[in-house]
Amino acid sequence: MDGRGLVRSMKVFGSVRGLRTVRAAWRRHRADARALPPRGAERARVPGPATDAEPAPGGGIVRFARSSLRITVSSGGTVFWGWDGAGPLPSYAVAGEGPEPDPRAALEPDTDGGWRIVAERVTVAVSRHGAVEVRTPGGVMLRRDLPPRWWEPVTGGAPAGAGTAGDAAGGGSAAGGTARWVQRSEVPADARFFGLGGRSAGPRLRDGSYRLWNTDPGGRFGPGDDPLSITMPVQFVVSDAGTHLAFHDNSWDGRVTLAEGEEGAGSGHDRPGTSEVRMGGGPLRCWVVVGTPARVLHGWAALTGAPALPPDWALGPQHARWGFGSEREVRRVVAGYRERGLPLSAVHLDIDHYDGHRVFTVDRERFPDLPGLAEELREQGVRLVSIVDPAVKAEPGNAVYDGGRAAGAFVRDARGDEVRGMVWPGECAYPDFTDPAVREWWGRLYEERLRQGFSGVWHDMNEPVSFAPFGDTTLPRTARHALDGRGGDHREAHNVYGLAMARAGYEGLRRLRPDERPFLFSRSGWAGMQRYGGTWSGDVATGWPGLRASLALVLGLGLCGVPYSGPDVGGFDGSPTPELFLRWYQLGAWLPLFRTHAAIDAGRREPWEFGPEVLEHARAALAERERLRPYFTTLARLARMTGAPYVRPLWWGTPEDRVLRDCEDAFLLGDALLVAPVLTAGADRRAVRLPRGRWYDTATGRAYEGPGQVLLDAPLSRVPVLARAGAVLAVRGEDGEPALEVWAPAAGRTGGGLVVRDTGDGWETAEIERYQSRRVDGRVVVERVTDDGVEAVGLPVRVRGT
Repeated sequence: MDGRGLVRSMKVFGSVRGLRTVRAAWRRHRADARALPPRGAERARVPGPATDAEPAPGGGIVRFARSSLRITVSSGGTVFWGWDGAGPLPSYAVAGEGPEPDPRAALEPDTDGGWRIVAERVTVAVSRHGAVEVRTPGGVMLRRDLPPRWWEPVTGGAPAGAGTAGDAAGGGSAAGGTARWVQRSEVPADARFFGLGGRSAGPRLRDGSYRLWNTDPGGRFGPGDDPLSITMPVQFVVSDAGTHLAFHDNSWDGRVTLAEGEEGAGSGHDRPGTSEVRMGGGPLRCWVVVGTPARVLHGWAALTGAPALPPDWALGPQHARWGFGSEREVRRVVAGYRERGLPLSAVHLDIDHYDGHRVFTVDRERFPDLPGLAEELREQGVRLVSIVDPAVKAEPGNAVYDGGRAAGAFVRDARGDEVRGMVWPGECAYPDFTDPAVREWWGRLYEERLRQGFSGVWHDMNEPVSFAPFGDTTLPRTARHALDGRGGDHREAHNVYGLAMARAGYEGLRRLRPDERPFLFSRSGWAGMQRYGGTWSGDVATGWPGLRASLALVLGLGLCGVPYSGPDVGGFDGSPTPELFLRWYQLGAWLPLFRTHAAIDAGRREPWEFGPEVLEHARAALAERERLRPYFTTLARLARMTGAPYVRPLWWGTPEDRVLRDCEDAFLLGDALLVAPVLTAGADRRAVRLPRGRWYDTATGRAYEGPGQVLLDAPLSRVPVLARAGAVLAVRGEDGEPALEVWAPAAGRTGGGLVVRDTGDGWETAEIERYQSRRVDGRVVVERVTDDGVEAVGLPVRVRGT
């Protein structure tokens, strides 16, 4: 036991609650020790040589001496492979039944006793010993997965996973069992790795080991802390050969070890980049999506589900705090925004508005008329958003707990007893969101939140968390879960717990308010979480390193298919300096989720609390965010339609640019804008790396040519933002109505852009408007492009950069 951790626990929770926390941690430890005996003798296994193959639509099954491999190429070019009978389903990541096989792709013999599948967008080769190589149509290697290795308990009889017909059909013992496995892979020497969920040291993932186990960092984190609340076995790999995404569909505790390659290493031969995925159990199966970055994320969204579309008000500035404490304080803060002419879309209430921190309750003394407060704020254009934690205080008389017990909703241990943990309300039980009936029960509870006047929810503490002074701060690994009818324990359910909770909340809100798009974002999640909403950074530490981590998380999560996210602006703990707060605020104004937030014992986060200079510069950032709200609306709609994130790495359009692959301190906002936030103290200028093409400094109008690096002014009043020449984007005109802003194309070049207008917060289909820009006789002409040709623009147009 860590004595310092025990002291910290006692200080945080008080002497009685601290002792209960220690007891809960010991219960978890004993439960796992009792039901998870030490690992005994194991037998290592590899596939062995290929014996035969059986064609099937889109691919087929290759049998080896000690295993079998199912491999399929879909109509969109996505590749699936699974060992020992592992198929695409069941899966918490895959939406629906998954993609259809490509009927034109067939398994055929290859050289040296191997097999291959040739499709329009990809070629897959399987060696005689089980290596799987994914190549471009031109035959260039994108990824080579070496023959895997399993470690299985020695139980006597035939080795598990032998390549029998039953295994090939999907019944192999290792398809979802407890055999450990390792999969080593090679990528081109110049490749760069991204992804793996929310990694604070990203977005580019350096050489090192990354754990796959959603983890509460314990109140604050910075770039050196890993793992965090969202981990995913999703690798986004960029190289000269092309871009691909590899997803090992397995939710068990695991670890990914990455090493970048080196060209001309040693004897002059390239040393490839390597990835090693180790899992403690579960199926060995993988999806690979290939193409341009845009095509890859479009394919990923087709596989795992389109991102949820936030209501338009959720694209505006939002203010949160743990510790508002009363209706009076909420009114005071909202009035502060209104009196200073600062826009505000939403206020978020944390756990202090609950009665004794109990979920789905209200402290009637501090918030005597929450529905009245919500109605009053809504008349001012401000929505209320509620925190929702999964842990339910295990107390008879607590209506949520009594209802959950009657429904059999809570996670139990191997002996059938409720699993208990310590969270903010005290001793708690945990709903099993992997049970469909529990998800439906939990979803009905959101009716209470709607009745209180809330317009949205944010899920917290759903890794899930059980406070502990030592060991894992989560449920026992032996805790039993329904896993949607399959049954299993927390080793498999842990990483999908937050995802399944998000599904319960999202589906519940849709049933309760079918005419409105739900607004939900979740601290924890897994692959596919974008179907139900977005996320935020969690408790990022206040400081310049935390500011850098904020951008890394948004970029990395976007490449994992989660386009709507943002940090706690200003950091979660402590008190930022005026300069740090302003630079964080200026960054947040360009991110999808723009929300200030802080802990109960942290300093204030209202812009006026940092002096008149910061207030005026924050006002300018807010004004630009509101002016560009139609552009954010367009990006949100396009993310829903295509899977493309709002915030993109600089290499998004030119992944072959090796220099841009290493740029992590700037980003593209859609196709039109490049944002270069200030991430270091005292800086009033900064270097910016430009992708190819002409770019205009939006503050000065000066044009720069890329690719290359430029040095731009970055006074406290603003951060550098550049617009792509020829870009057409939607803005709010001076009269507040929709308008178009056009940045002049370079001579002899054309440009354009897409616009999707706000159709309200329901489910109305939105029309995509396409515009093109060009120079004619020295002047800039903008036209709308339709199926019938071009036509005049029906919106006011402002041309800039001429």
